[in-house]
Amino acid sequence: MHLDPELAAAVPALPDLHIHDLDGARTRMADLAANAPQEVPGEVTATDHEVGGGVPVRVFRPSDVPDPLPAVLLLHGGGFVMGGVDSLTAQAVDLCSHLPAVVVAVDYRLAPEHPYPAALWDCEAVLGWTTSESGSLGVDTTRIAVYGMSAGGGLAAALTLLVRDRGGPPVRFQVLDAPEVDDRVETFSARTFDETPLWNHADAVLSWRHYLRGWNGDVPAYAAPARADDLSGLPAAYVSVYENDPLRDEGLAYASGLLRAGVPVELHLFPGTFHRSAVLTGAAVSQRQTTETRDALRRALHPAT
Repeated sequence: MHLDPELAAAVPALPDLHIHDLDGARTRMADLAANAPQEVPGEVTATDHEVGGGVPVRVFRPSDVPDPLPAVLLLHGGGFVMGGVDSLTAQAVDLCSHLPAVVVAVDYRLAPEHPYPAALWDCEAVLGWTTSESGSLGVDTTRIAVYGMSAGGGLAAALTLLVRDRGGPPVRFQVLDAPEVDDRVETFSARTFDETPLWNHADAVLSWRHYLRGWNGDVPAYAAPARADDLSGLPAAYVSVYENDPLRDEGLAYASGLLRAGVPVELHLFPGTFHRSAVLTGAAVSQRQTTETRDALRRALHPAT
């Protein structure tokens, strides 16, 4: 691996989140979230809600910015099997303050207890709720983005396919950060990176096994968007991939597929990185990634500024 020196120095201190021990990985992920900054500054409000059949969401809103605002549905990573909204506070506050926007963090159901399509239905329900409650939330329904990381990126991509095919609600922009979109796990990077930090080939295989548990027959594109035959008519995208990541090549391929279908795409491969190394916020490459992603969202959701 070619690792950025700042990231390489931090690797020995990283927790073991590999999901061969799913209970242990979930515990360590929960501990990380519990120890992460949860403070919400005075210029941001955070409120908890339950949507649809009981999907928990946390809504972040800038306190002193007039309505209506764009909205960002924020979908956490964790291989479809772990994670939650508590891990998103710092990122949600940053987006809420700097875009500005209403940020809706989604606590979708996890596999293997709730395999496909449970998580996708939860995300669709929250998108519908954000639209139907736009008045009370102060949201401009013509400026809604979905932003997903890893498995959340796969769900974001799947959600845009689903709402395109069902005729709405409309999504203006999608941010796919190391998206997990291909259940076949056969790309060069998927087969090559079997000893990488935070996520490796074995994790990817197990992740899809859990997410597709009980599924019989052909895997649909709503589960694995890389299988989609038609990517036309989808919202413009910002796709980021990490150099030393099993998911790198499926992200590159999905971005290329969007381009071939006529979808505007901005694609960034961040050198020296590994899967979700952006969580190491002290590294210069992580700071650049955060800034560039935020700027892409701002351009899409505040086009006049």
